[in-house]
Amino acid sequence: MVTTTIPGVAAEESTEAPRQITTRVGPSDHVFRLIARAGGAAVLLIMLLVGCFLLYRGSTALQVAGWSFFTTEAWDPDSNNFGVAALLVGTVLVAMVALSFAVPLAIGTALYISEYAPGRLQRTLVSLVDLMAAVPSVVYGLLGAYLLEGKVIYLARWLSTWLGWIPIFRVDGVDPRDPLATMSVYTSSTFIAGMVVAMMVTPIISSVMREVFSQAPVGEREGAYALGATKWGMIRAVVLPFGRGGMIGGTMLGLGRALGETIAVYMIITPVFEIKWQVLQNGGISVSALIAQQYGEASDFGLSALMAAGLALFLMTLVVNFIASTIIVRSRSGAESEA
Repeated sequence: MVTTTIPGVAAEESTEAPRQITTRVGPSDHVFRLIARAGGAAVLLIMLLVGCFLLYRGSTALQVAGWSFFTTEAWDPDSNNFGVAALLVGTVLVAMVALSFAVPLAIGTALYISEYAPGRLQRTLVSLVDLMAAVPSVVYGLLGAYLLEGKVIYLARWLSTWLGWIPIFRVDGVDPRDPLATMSVYTSSTFIAGMVVAMMVTPIISSVMREVFSQAPVGEREGAYALGATKWGMIRAVVLPFGRGGMIGGTMLGLGRALGETIAVYMIITPVFEIKWQVLQNGGISVSALIAQQYGEASDFGLSALMAAGLALFLMTLVVNFIASTIIVRSRSGAESEA
């Protein structure tokens, strides 16, 4: 048995139980804890109230439609033929197209600002990226409708020509290799709407990633250089593993924005109430765009159906955020950094 003797303390006294150390919490700490808990409780309460409000206002439509509300593609509430199947698929497709453009661009932008840009240029780029996040969505919608759409249809035709064997890039009713084929089939598509939404969510994703990349431990950076790593080698071994949680969190934050984007999608996409997996072809719809389109002219029952559609979008967003939070907890930034 090994005992530790403290100088100046009798041996029999040193074998007693260790002294418990307590800290006295001051009034300022109590106030801070109260404010923090109140803020968290307020957020949960607001989310609960929003969900209850949508459920209450949409209950009439849900009782009439039943489970077919989640499987019906058409949207004609006044004829009792409505559902969110096509709406949810269109919403997810727009968000996936947006993320496929936004995430690589955001990662490159964040890495350049945090790792390569000189100090003076870095501050300018940070301000510009943050300013892009503050631009109203209607401005992006105008940009997409009157400038981007006329240019992107040629890219859509090229993708359809060479990748048309993939179902998602197929365009029905036209031969993309025919030089006389109409180009109108590529306008007002999910692909164009997704590109516009990508411009809106890229600044948000980039800002989150940039902050996480800049917090990578200096000791691990210097250790990588000491072992002979290049700049990119250090980024690959230290910065990217450290920022994995932030990358996932930023992506999911952008996904939440993309799922709920309204005006830009409403201004570009042509409403088609059927499940369309072809993102390059004219037509599509999303839940938020439908609500913006029909809210002003809907009857009482139609308004209840719109509330039910909003409830479906609300629940889908909660599920996405819950999955994202689970992934972030399991891949906390820096936990698996390879120094």
